[in-house]
Amino acid sequence: MFTVRHATPSDVSKIYTLYKKVAEIPFGIARSPDEVTEEYIQQFTRNAAVSGIQLVIDNPAGETGIVAEIHCAQFEPKIFNHVLSDLTIAVHPAFQGQGLGKKIFSHLLQHISTNRPDILRVELFTQESNERAIALYKKIGFLPEGRFEKRVPGHNNLLEADIPMAWFNPAYIA
Repeated sequence: MFTVRHATPSDVSKIYTLYKKVAEIPFGIARSPDEVTEEYIQQFTRNAAVSGIQLVIDNPAGETGIVAEIHCAQFEPKIFNHVLSDLTIAVHPAFQGQGLGKKIFSHLLQHISTNRPDILRVELFTQESNERAIALYKKIGFLPEGRFEKRVPGHNNLLEADIPMAWFNPAYIA
């Protein structure tokens, strides 16, 4: 049974291990393995604790480890206080295709709807060639908002568009 829970500071090393593994997959996340550092993990964990949300799914086999993580946070300046951004999701390669991405995303959006009426938008970016992710994001309510042409290296190192997408909190209170 896969259970979603809020991340804690003690999860940092497990999240680091997860991100290292996912970064080994071409286009697994928008960072290469050498860019995944403990400082990077600590930074987004700290940001999510202060102004956002970070959720994880533990390995259900009882082995120590996290098999999925998602986080987002507010960013400065204050005029963007109604926005959660820097959204990243990572699912361990051995657990992909089992619905964990949809499960953890659904928990994130439900948490925002229930507990964060101050948040109107949740933003993410994905490469245009990542059709599977785009389909998932659309299925859970994200809307494409355009294209940033020739922004990120894709397959064969050709530059491709980054697709900005947003989800709008139906429980937002201005």
